Amino acid sequence: MNYRRLGKTGLMVSEIGFGAEWLERHNYEECKAILDRAGQLGINILDCWMSEPNVRSNIGKALAGARERWHIQGHIGSTWQNGQYVRSRDVAVCREAFADLLSRLQTDYIDLGMIHFVDQEPDWEEAMHGPYIEYVKELRASGRIRHIGMSTHNPAMAKKAVESGLVEMLLFSSNPAFDLLPATDNIEDYFAEEYREGLGGIAPERAELYKLCEQKDVGLTVMKPYAGGRLFDAARSPFGVALTPVQCIHYCLTRPGVAAVMAGYDTPRHVEEAVAYESASEEEKNYAAVLAGAPRHTFGQGECTYCGHCKPCPKDIDIAMVNKYYDLAVMQEEVPAAVRAHYLALEHRAEECIGCRGCEDRCPFGVPIAERMERTAELFG
Repeated sequence: MNYRRLGKTGLMVSEIGFGAEWLERHNYEECKAILDRAGQLGINILDCWMSEPNVRSNIGKALAGARERWHIQGHIGSTWQNGQYVRSRDVAVCREAFADLLSRLQTDYIDLGMIHFVDQEPDWEEAMHGPYIEYVKELRASGRIRHIGMSTHNPAMAKKAVESGLVEMLLFSSNPAFDLLPATDNIEDYFAEEYREGLGGIAPERAELYKLCEQKDVGLTVMKPYAGGRLFDAARSPFGVALTPVQCIHYCLTRPGVAAVMAGYDTPRHVEEAVAYESASEEEKNYAAVLAGAPRHTFGQGECTYCGHCKPCPKDIDIAMVNKYYDLAVMQEEVPAAVRAHYLALEHRAEECIGCRGCEDRCPFGVPIAERMERTAELFG
C-alpha cells in the first residue's frame, strides 16, 4: 500500500481509503470481515458520515483494539432523528450526535472532524457564521477532533473552504463523469499521455479547485469514485462504456491534491478489487484509452449516485434504494423478478411519495426525484 500526506494535516493516509456508507446494509459479522480485510491490506483511513446507530456501533466493535492504526473522518451535523438521518446545524443536536459517534466508535477523538455536507451558499453561511462553527472549533480545542475538514460536492463551496484558512482538508466527489465537460467531436483530445490537466476537458472550476488545494496544501479525500457503481456498467455509465475499479481509482489519484480515494465496499472481495490498484500495470490503469472510444459522456448532473443526502423523507421512503431498483429495472426489457421482489419488500415505496420535493433541495446532483418516484411507481405497478 502506498501512503500520501493529507495536506497540512500531516497525516499519512493510504491512497486507497474506506468509505463506510455501504456498511449500513450489513450486520456486525459482515462489517467486521470487510474492515478486517481492509486493515490487512494496509487501508488506514475511514469515512463515517452515517448517523444510523447500528452501523456506528458495528464499526466501533470491528475496530476495537485497532483504533490507533485508523484515521477516521467523522461528520459533525450528521444526526439521527425519529429513525432517520437529518443534517443539522443546531449545536445541541450536533453535540448529542457527535457524543454518540464517539461512544459507538469506542474512541475519545476523531482525527478529521468534518463540517458536514456544505453544497450551497446558504449552507456555507449557516455553517460558517454562527454557533455551529464555534462548536467545531471547541471540538478541536478540546482534542475531540484533531483537524477540521469539510464535505462537499460543489467546487464553489470547496473553493470557499480552501480559501477560509480554517479547513485543512476536503471530502469531495470526483470521478471522470463528474469532472469532464460535455462531449466534443474528439474526446481523445481531453487526455494527455500522462493525464495532465490543461487540455480543456476538465470543467474549469473543478480543475481550479484541484490546483488550489495543492497550492494551499489542503488535502483531498475522494467520495463517489465509482459514481455509485454506474461506471462499471456500460448500460448505466454516462460514457456508454464500462470502467474498472482500478481505472476509476487511477483517475482520482491523478488529480492534484488528492491523497485518498474513499471507495465503498460490500464484501472483502470489493476491498481486494480496489487494492489491486497497488499492483496494477499501466495498461490496467489506463482509463484514457477507454474513454477515448466512448460514444458519449456527461458531467454527472441529474444522475442518482445513491448517496443518501436526499434524506429525510416525510413518508420515510428510502429514496436512494428506490432509485437503485428503478435503475436496475430499466436496464432490462422487462422488470426482473428479483428486482421487483426487492422493491416490493421495501417498507415504504415510491407510490407513497407526496411530491413535496424537499429531497430535491438536498440532492447534490439535481436529480428530479419526484418525477422518478412517479415513474418508479408506474414501472412496478
